[in-house]
Amino acid sequence: LLLDEPTRGIDVASKSQIYELIDRLAAGDPEHDIQPRAILLVSSYLPELLGVCDRIAVMHRGTLGPARPASAWTEHTLLLAATGQGTPA
Repeated sequence: LLLDEPTRGIDVASKSQIYELIDRLAAGDPEHDIQPRAILLVSSYLPELLGVCDRIAVMHRGTLGPARPASAWTEHTLLLAATGQGTPA
């Protein structure tokens, strides 16, 4: 599932509902025969990426860097990677 800026222009309460939906889709629901889904989330809102994603990869000038655990990133290191100035160790 590809989500491109799913919360852009959305109020805070609705963002929370969207995040819950993303979590449910990613986890699946065996009780309702819903399979887990892989989700590719594109966002320019760095706190959103850090709060929602398990793994994060940054694209700079058309080149996608390696996906790393979200815990390996901070807003600062994401910004550096997005501007071509580095990635976390």
